[in-house]
Amino acid sequence: MTMKARVHVMLKDGVLDPQGEAVKHALGTLGFRNVEAVRQGKVIELDLAATDKAAAEAEVKAMCEKLLANTVIEKYSVEVA
Repeated sequence: MTMKARVHVMLKDGVLDPQGEAVKHALGTLGFRNVEAVRQGKVIELDLAATDKAAAEAEVKAMCEKLLANTVIEKYSVEVA
């Protein structure tokens, strides 16, 4: 059985986001003046050969802790379906 996992990784609150600031500035330049803040992150999709949802979620969280997210400055959330 194949399960899909989606990991959302974002910088933690209080960590400077230069890419987000660049996007905010570019949007302002294009005339979108109502944007007060932008935080940029990443989405990682995984296809897992798993049958147990709880075990798959635990495994993906371990992947995040070891590789997919820099937990010093980033937070993450995991969805498994």
